[in-house]
Amino acid sequence: MAITGECFCGDIKYQVTGKLRDARSCHCSRCRKAFSAQASAYALVEPHEFKWLTGELELTSYVGTHGFGLQFCSKCGSTLCGIYNGLIHGVTLGCVNGDPEIEIGKHIYVGSKASWEVMPKGVVTFEKGDS
Repeated sequence: MAITGECFCGDIKYQVTGKLRDARSCHCSRCRKAFSAQASAYALVEPHEFKWLTGELELTSYVGTHGFGLQFCSKCGSTLCGIYNGLIHGVTLGCVNGDPEIEIGKHIYVGSKASWEVMPKGVVTFEKGDS
């Protein structure tokens, strides 16, 4: 069964025909700003398994100098997906409908987490990336 997701206002909807993989939560300062939270919740997808169902014209994109970027709803501001060099790279787990049958397997860049965040005991953490 396909995985679906949508923004807060419901104008933009997508579908992923494959499985989500490599779910992670990034605690760097850039992700805190991009997601307006202590960290991101993100899973990778294969670009050819992702398609927009409705509202693609309502998307706004931000791409940094390194080729990575985010796409979000221009109406409600929900961050829906990440892109790399113009292709869908992953989806934000907060916008996925139902149970995506995946768990966050690692917390990355915890060395730069916010001073007010307390990491739960027993989670897999990396000071920087996942290496």
